[in-house]
Amino acid sequence: MIDHYKIQKISLQNPENYNINQDNHATSTETDQDGNVDVDCLRRSNKIIKPQNFLNDYHHSINNSAQMDLKGKTKYLIPFVLSYSSLSNRHLHFTMTISSYIEPKNYEEACKFPKWIATMKKELEALQANKTWYLTKLPNNKVPIDCKWVYKIKYKSDGSIERYKTRLVAKGYTQIEGIDYLDTFSPVAKLTTVRLLLALAATQHWYLHQLDVDNAFLHGDLIEEVYMLPPPGLILPQSNQVCKLTKSLYGLKQASRQ
Repeated sequence: MIDHYKIQKISLQNPENYNINQDNHATSTETDQDGNVDVDCLRRSNKIIKPQNFLNDYHHSINNSAQMDLKGKTKYLIPFVLSYSSLSNRHLHFTMTISSYIEPKNYEEACKFPKWIATMKKELEALQANKTWYLTKLPNNKVPIDCKWVYKIKYKSDGSIERYKTRLVAKGYTQIEGIDYLDTFSPVAKLTTVRLLLALAATQHWYLHQLDVDNAFLHGDLIEEVYMLPPPGLILPQSNQVCKLTKSLYGLKQASRQ
């Protein structure tokens, strides 16, 4: 027979499947020849599966609550707890604009849009010009890590699209310590140093200039021997080739240190 403690424990999770009588015996319609309760029957749920209705609670209009249809299917009308009346027209336009565009989740979705294809092509050209890797055959005692594309839309302050940004990120969580990487510590500038620099510039009336180096994170030389699967969209001259990384790449454990 099934342990009574287990039956009581399961019954607390799914009480609609079966009952426990006063004698602590399980009552079920499915038993074997010896009268034992079928465990699979206890695990099955009799709950009626219905379509998900959580989308009914989503915000779908910026009109006032008086203009909303109170007899609609939405159970909790968000205008009762959320109002855009205090936002300026510029901020309101920005809020509604950034939620109207969808960023691709994978390479298959991005291939449907020419803008994302162009950004991936540009990123591959930058990586190849920087000599981030070279194609070779995978040695017998090596296991390559995988990679993926990450897509992000950059917006301006008025809500308009500034540019489409694409990054090739290595799946560094599959790296093995001692084989694919050694040290991960990376020195960074302390906030006290930045404040001291700004204070000196203010007292000495110096000019401060800010610049951004394109793909600066990818300029570090990679000491370890790391192999990576070819990124989606890269044309290979020969089959069964992998990328041997010579410079750091986003997602690697040692990328920040390099």
